[in-house]
Amino acid sequence: MSSPLDRTGGLPHVSNGSALMDPTTHNLFILAVGVAVVLGGILLLRLHAFLALVFAALLVAAMTTPDMLGNYAAQKGLNANALESLQNQTVGARVADAFGSTAAKIGILIAMASIIGKCLLDSGAADRIVRSAMKLFGERFAPLAFVFSGFLLGIPVFFDTVFYLMIPLGKAMRLRSGKNYLLYVLTIVAGGTMAHSLVPPTPGPLFVAEELGVDIGRMMIAGCCVGLFTAAYGYFHALLMNRFCELPLRESADFSLADAERAAQVDEAELPPLFFSLLPIVLPVILIGGYTISKPFLDGQWQSIAATLGDKNIALTISAAFALALLMWHKRTSREDLADAVGKALSSGGVIILITSAGGAFGAMLQQTGVAGLIESISPRDPTIVICLAFFITTAIRSAQGSSTVAMITTVGILGGMASQLSVDPVYLALAIGCGSKPISWMNDSGFWVITKMSGMTEAEGLKYISPMTAIMGLVGLVVTVIGAQVLPHPFG
Repeated sequence: MSSPLDRTGGLPHVSNGSALMDPTTHNLFILAVGVAVVLGGILLLRLHAFLALVFAALLVAAMTTPDMLGNYAAQKGLNANALESLQNQTVGARVADAFGSTAAKIGILIAMASIIGKCLLDSGAADRIVRSAMKLFGERFAPLAFVFSGFLLGIPVFFDTVFYLMIPLGKAMRLRSGKNYLLYVLTIVAGGTMAHSLVPPTPGPLFVAEELGVDIGRMMIAGCCVGLFTAAYGYFHALLMNRFCELPLRESADFSLADAERAAQVDEAELPPLFFSLLPIVLPVILIGGYTISKPFLDGQWQSIAATLGDKNIALTISAAFALALLMWHKRTSREDLADAVGKALSSGGVIILITSAGGAFGAMLQQTGVAGLIESISPRDPTIVICLAFFITTAIRSAQGSSTVAMITTVGILGGMASQLSVDPVYLALAIGCGSKPISWMNDSGFWVITKMSGMTEAEGLKYISPMTAIMGLVGLVVTVIGAQVLPHPFG
């Protein structure tokens, strides 16, 4: 039989020191150390999020005793052979297994979503969607067009990219109308920021849904529902702020006013048709969401076909193929240029896959300590309390280290193990985590700097206009989620 030293791959085990603590104190200590490594690594040492999460996962795994692994195995219903295998694994092997398991769940999805986003931008499809929305709503209701476009584009495209794409149009509208620049900036943020945290295949909500065992179709539909309420609040908040405050249009380092005018003057004839522009975004929603809704009504061969097309990996791959075809057809892209575009998309997506997989490993190591059972034992089973707990844990981590995705990854690692034992549907837990990743955006958030620098805001203006709006949008989402859990306990099931 191997010794504790063998089982940790040469790392010193804390089993002896743990005898000085009762199990509850020891669990809390490991949780505190793990979170401190993530936050300290990112904030103080300026480590990349991937490294901070991997280091935290390795340290938590090294501090996990065989007794903790035994309790974890009993909770999961593992047999004696599986328990022995788990206890005999080295720290590195346990972390690597959890890393690989997470990558298997989300790797293809994030890679395909990155390709879709890149093709939408390069083909002009994203520009077409925004312009069509502007035409539909009219100049008077341009802010509504910005909310709608930002939310729609925020599903397959990262928020930073959505803002980069849309802010030149906001500046162009300000040049044309001579007013309402603050309104345009805030409505772009209101649309894009919530989709970023609520609707897969954006990495944060995608990872949370996978870890909690929530069907991706359900998460898409529920995320869109809650997102509509939060984006609607953001729209009215922007109208109110615009009435009493004014943001001057300034030159910015990334986009000059001349750049904004040129972007607005691109001939619409150079852009692809709206139907084909929307197809890569709408298609996976239809395939995945459609299967989720129609599943009770299908049987036999039809159910098999729908299940295949509604599989999240298949749906995103089909959508990516359409996006690539759109880019090739509209831009007459050569094979070399197409390969280059795909390479850039996968480079960007690869970083996100590494971060989310490392977060999955960290979460799995926390669950093996039994911390989920500890939190379950100290928290009431009332759905409202559970939802609020998830929200405020995420908020605390987001406010401390800045990244909404890292906050969601860390929180689901803490709470994920107890999802199946709670009286609340896991989809509401996922929504609460997504909404909790909005407060509080400030100087440690890369998105805060993208918004302020691209729009020409000062830091003080960003804290005045952006931080309160996104924080209250998160709270509105929390309220909607709590009401939903009371009125419709198992939505879209």
